[in-house]
Amino acid sequence: MGVIDVENLTKDYGHGRGVFDVSFSVKEGEVFGFLGPNGAGKSTTIRHIMGFSKPQKGETRVYDMESFSSYDKIMDKVGYLPGEIALPEGLSGTEFISMMAKLRGGVEKERVDMLLKTFDLDPRLQTKSMSLGDKRKLAIIVAFMNDPSVLILDEPTSGLDPVMQQVFIDFIKEEKKRGKTILLSSHIFSEVEQTCDRVAIIKDGVIVSTFETNSIKHNENKQFELYFKNQKDFDTFAKSLSKVKITKGNIVRAGIKSVSPSNLKIVVAIKDKDINKLIDLVSTYNLASFKQVKFTLEDYFMQFYKENKDFGGVKWKKK
Repeated sequence: MGVIDVENLTKDYGHGRGVFDVSFSVKEGEVFGFLGPNGAGKSTTIRHIMGFSKPQKGETRVYDMESFSSYDKIMDKVGYLPGEIALPEGLSGTEFISMMAKLRGGVEKERVDMLLKTFDLDPRLQTKSMSLGDKRKLAIIVAFMNDPSVLILDEPTSGLDPVMQQVFIDFIKEEKKRGKTILLSSHIFSEVEQTCDRVAIIKDGVIVSTFETNSIKHNENKQFELYFKNQKDFDTFAKSLSKVKITKGNIVRAGIKSVSPSNLKIVVAIKDKDINKLIDLVSTYNLASFKQVKFTLEDYFMQFYKENKDFGGVKWKKK
């Protein structure tokens, strides 16, 4: 059992929209990434976790409290940042912070001041005249100001400029060090890679993969780009390399991923344990360049967004 639990959550809005049999758990002190494009089902799942909507099937819990029936208790314990910011007009940032602080039973002024400084927000601005970025900063400050142990953040850096996005990422890292439990919904790969311990990818309302972020960095499947100096070596290598290649008495398990005749480039896929054998093989050819292609979270993610793709034994077709 985690701090946040989602079990077989289903909410079908028709025409393929909604979430379908979604399950995951966020452990105490973990930053859990919920990754997918707009419309994939991230915000629908989060609204159920917060108790704003009742599931058709399954359930969501926070601190083992069923979300829909314990909505008010969950709101008291969780820092929540919605994906779409709607602020009341006629208030300054200071007045809005004061109003939300009262609803939470009071907050420490020192923490509010720290957050205002960190996110470079002038609270004297009227909410109606704030830019999208300033509204997002204000919402971040309100979500974090009572120092909650659990944070549920839906597209938290939407509307922030690149500099402030990095400020937010650095801030999340510090909160992580302090033991916060964080669910971070995003479609920004760098944000998820830098902050999250585990990630769930959602496509068309279905979880297609859940994995540790480090497994991407330390993936045993590697790719290398080979640029050949002449057409003859390029042709010979392209024709000779198959799934199993014998060289110097060793088996090299490798496969050609792509061939680019115009610039004499071949991309080879190979496992860690066979890299030295590949080096022995290519050393017999005239190469202009030989370098590893970094495998990223985006590379992994995009494999689920190719039509009819079945990757890693996990089908993304809706149940």
